[in-house]
Formats: sequence, structure tokens, C-alpha cells
Amino acid sequence: MNLLLQAVLFLTFVGGLNYLSRSHSWRFDLTRYRRYSLSAETQAYLRELALPVHIVVTANGQVNDPAVEGLLREYVYATEANPAGQVTVEYVDLYEDRRKTEKYGIENPGVVLLLCGGRRRVLTPDNLYRVEDKVKKDFIGEQAVTAAILDVSNPDRKKIYFLVGHGELRPDDVDPARGLSMARDQLRLRNYDVETLDLVAARKIPPDASLLVSASPIDPYTPFEQELLRQYLGAGAGRLILFLAIGTQPGLKDLLIDDWGVVVDDDVILDAASDSMTEDGDLIIRAYAQHQITQTLVDYKEGLRIGQARSVRPLPGRPAAAGLTVVTLAATSTTAWGEVDARQRGIQPFTPGLDIKGAPQMDPPNRLGIAVSSEHVPVRGDLPFSVRGGRIVVIGTGDMISNARVTNAGALGLFLGAVNWTIGRDIALNVPARPIERFSLSLSAGDLARLRYTLMLALPGIAALLGIAVYWARRN
Repeated sequence: MNLLLQAVLFLTFVGGLNYLSRSHSWRFDLTRYRRYSLSAETQAYLRELALPVHIVVTANGQVNDPAVEGLLREYVYATEANPAGQVTVEYVDLYEDRRKTEKYGIENPGVVLLLCGGRRRVLTPDNLYRVEDKVKKDFIGEQAVTAAILDVSNPDRKKIYFLVGHGELRPDDVDPARGLSMARDQLRLRNYDVETLDLVAARKIPPDASLLVSASPIDPYTPFEQELLRQYLGAGAGRLILFLAIGTQPGLKDLLIDDWGVVVDDDVILDAASDSMTEDGDLIIRAYAQHQITQTLVDYKEGLRIGQARSVRPLPGRPAAAGLTVVTLAATSTTAWGEVDARQRGIQPFTPGLDIKGAPQMDPPNRLGIAVSSEHVPVRGDLPFSVRGGRIVVIGTGDMISNARVTNAGALGLFLGAVNWTIGRDIALNVPARPIERFSLSLSAGDLARLRYTLMLALPGIAALLGIAVYWARRN
């Protein structure tokens, strides 16, 4: 009876511990690259998931990829509290589960199939890893799986138009300096459709335009085009991201100042601090506002490296217009200044009264802004709610999202944040790739011999000595 009660107590204790660990657990990811945690961007999308997504992973009787298994386990865990949009995972052996193989129509191992309603998306191992010289360098499975979930669960894709016809950078160009093909691919990964739009030829802005992007226009917009943009942003509550290179005059000054309270200076930003400007003349930006657009940069303490830039700031002394919110998203260090008329005077030290310096009364104080967001939220009479209006983001550099620069994590994070915020996905965080670490052990012949003798003699000898000691203690 005593032994039976001890067994019952032991089983009860173990069962209670398991119940507590399952129902009231805490999880901590202490790995270097947080490989067992989903990014904030993915978690935001999963919280809003309205339809269940079923994921099928194929195998050929061998051990499955542990990186993929661990990632998909996190998707299941993250959606447990969302019954309407739960993610479930099923592993199918190609040789043992022929009925399921035929049902899903998949024949190759290592395939990740996502199903939602009648929609499906297939991810191959090539989609989950970034490979260089036939060697896996980074695991990008979270990017691919999140994009696929968005694709199958939301068939209505938002459409982004890149404005052309004024010398802008184009999304169909693969040139490193002038092309935006990599930025286009990143947008498509996030379930966006990307097209180009020539306002002169189209004579209107399509009604399905969720966002307009103008990347480094050289020639000015005509009055007709300016009026189209004003109507789209104002009455149509449209969205615009504007990249303005130094020395250009796109003709949008009145629109930005009068309608959106944003001033774009005709200067070149310089910085005397060695840690804020590279030898190549690139600026290093580390000061960010707490905003949905910059949340990635703030969370990951990511520096933003950009080329030549001009200062962008809220209109000083602007009257408190109803519903207009202007925020400086990113700013230089306190030692930077805006060199005015640099094309004629050349690069000169800071000249008081001529060059532009950050003002202490501006936010952030004593810094020059390089990116500003502005939002209209008109209040409908005395009702206790508002109707969201237009949104714009103005960035004072022209090539931040070019193919040569968008690979910088800071540039990509700021751009994706701006896209998601302007369109309406207020939580817009970048999903970083996870580097694959490899370790090698190099032993000489002497090291191998010592290891062999240790395993064959030392360890069994220690066990034998412990056994003799126990025997001797019990005998006496």
C-alpha cells in the first residue's frame, strides 16, 4: 500500500507539472538570431488572419528539415488564440501516404504547400534558402511562408503604381544604380501588385491605385499632373511616397507645403562627425521617431545608410490645421547641416545665416530631418470618430531603394514600413533573414589519438572506479 501510494503521488505530481507547463507556460528565445521567434511583422499579419491556412510538408522517409519544422511550429503556436485564422501543419511521407500525395497533387520531397479555401501556393526548398555558390547562406523561410500565407488568404492584392515619365527610377529596370527590380520583388513577396503609371498618357489615376510611388523624378510635373495628384491625395484620400534627389525640382512644392505642411530644402546634407558620414559621402542615420514606419529600425537598432540627401522638415510656424499630423521619421546627428547652393559654392564649412541647421524648437531638436510623414484625418463634425484621409511620406534622397542600396537592411525596413503604413497596414516590420552558422572541428593525429584513448580507457576506467568505491562503501 505504501508503494502504491508513492506511485500515485508521483504520477499526480508529474501530471500536475505537465498541466501547469501546458496551460501557464512562458517561452524565451535565447538564440543569437532569434531563430525560434517570428518577427513582429509576421505576428501582426497572423493576428489579422481571417481564414484558416493548412500547410502540408512532404518528406521521403528521411529526417525533415529542422529549420522548417521549427519555423512552422511557431506559426501554429502564434495562431492558437485565433480560432478563425489558425495555421495547421501536416507532414506527408511521399512513399507511405500515397493517397494524400495524390490528393494534394505533390510528388517531390521538401515541398511546403499552403492551402486556404480553393487557393494554393507551393514553396520549394529554393524558396526557403538564399544560396551562394551552391552553399546555403541564409534561411529566408519566414519571408517566404508569410508572403505565401498573405497570398492564399487574401486574394484581393493591393496595387502599387510607380510613376514614370519624369526620369524616375523604374521597377522593371535591373540596373544597380537606376533600377528598382529588387524593391519590386520585395513588394510582390508581401502580396502587392506592382505596375507603372504615366500620368500624361493615362490622363487619370486608376481607381485601384492603393499607393503611388515617385522615385527620384528629374523633370517637373506639369500643372495638370499636379492637380491630378492633389485631387487623388485630397478628395480621394490617396497615398503617396516621394523620393526626392538633391538638386531636382519636381514642381510639387506648393502641394507639399500648402496641403501637407512639408518643406523640402534645396540643400545637400553634410556631417562633420566621422561616425555619421562615410568616406564615400554616405550618411549614417540613427535617430528615429517612434512611429509604425520606423519600428523595424528602432527595434533592431538598425542604422540607415543613404547616399546624398536633402533636408525634409515640417513647415515651421504652420497653423494647427484640423487633422493634419506631420512627423519627422528619421533625422541626422546634431553635427549635420544643410549646405545651400553647393553646386555653385562647392562644399564649404557651415556658414551661419546661409546654410541650414537643425533648430532647437523643432522635433527632433537640433537635427535635420531626412524623412517626414504627413497624414490627414478629417473630423466629421462633432461625431466621436474620424474618417482617415490621405497619407504621404517624403524622403530626401533619390536612390535609397535602388538595386544597389535596397539590400541595406535599414533602407529596406524604412521603405517597407512606409509602404505598409501608407496603404493601411499600420504594423509594417521587415522580416530579417537568418544566417546559417557552420562550425568545424580540426584535430591533429595526436589529438585524435588522445581522444581515442580517453573514450576507450579513461571514461570506462572512471566508471569502474566509481563502482568499486560504491561496492567498498556498502561492504563496510
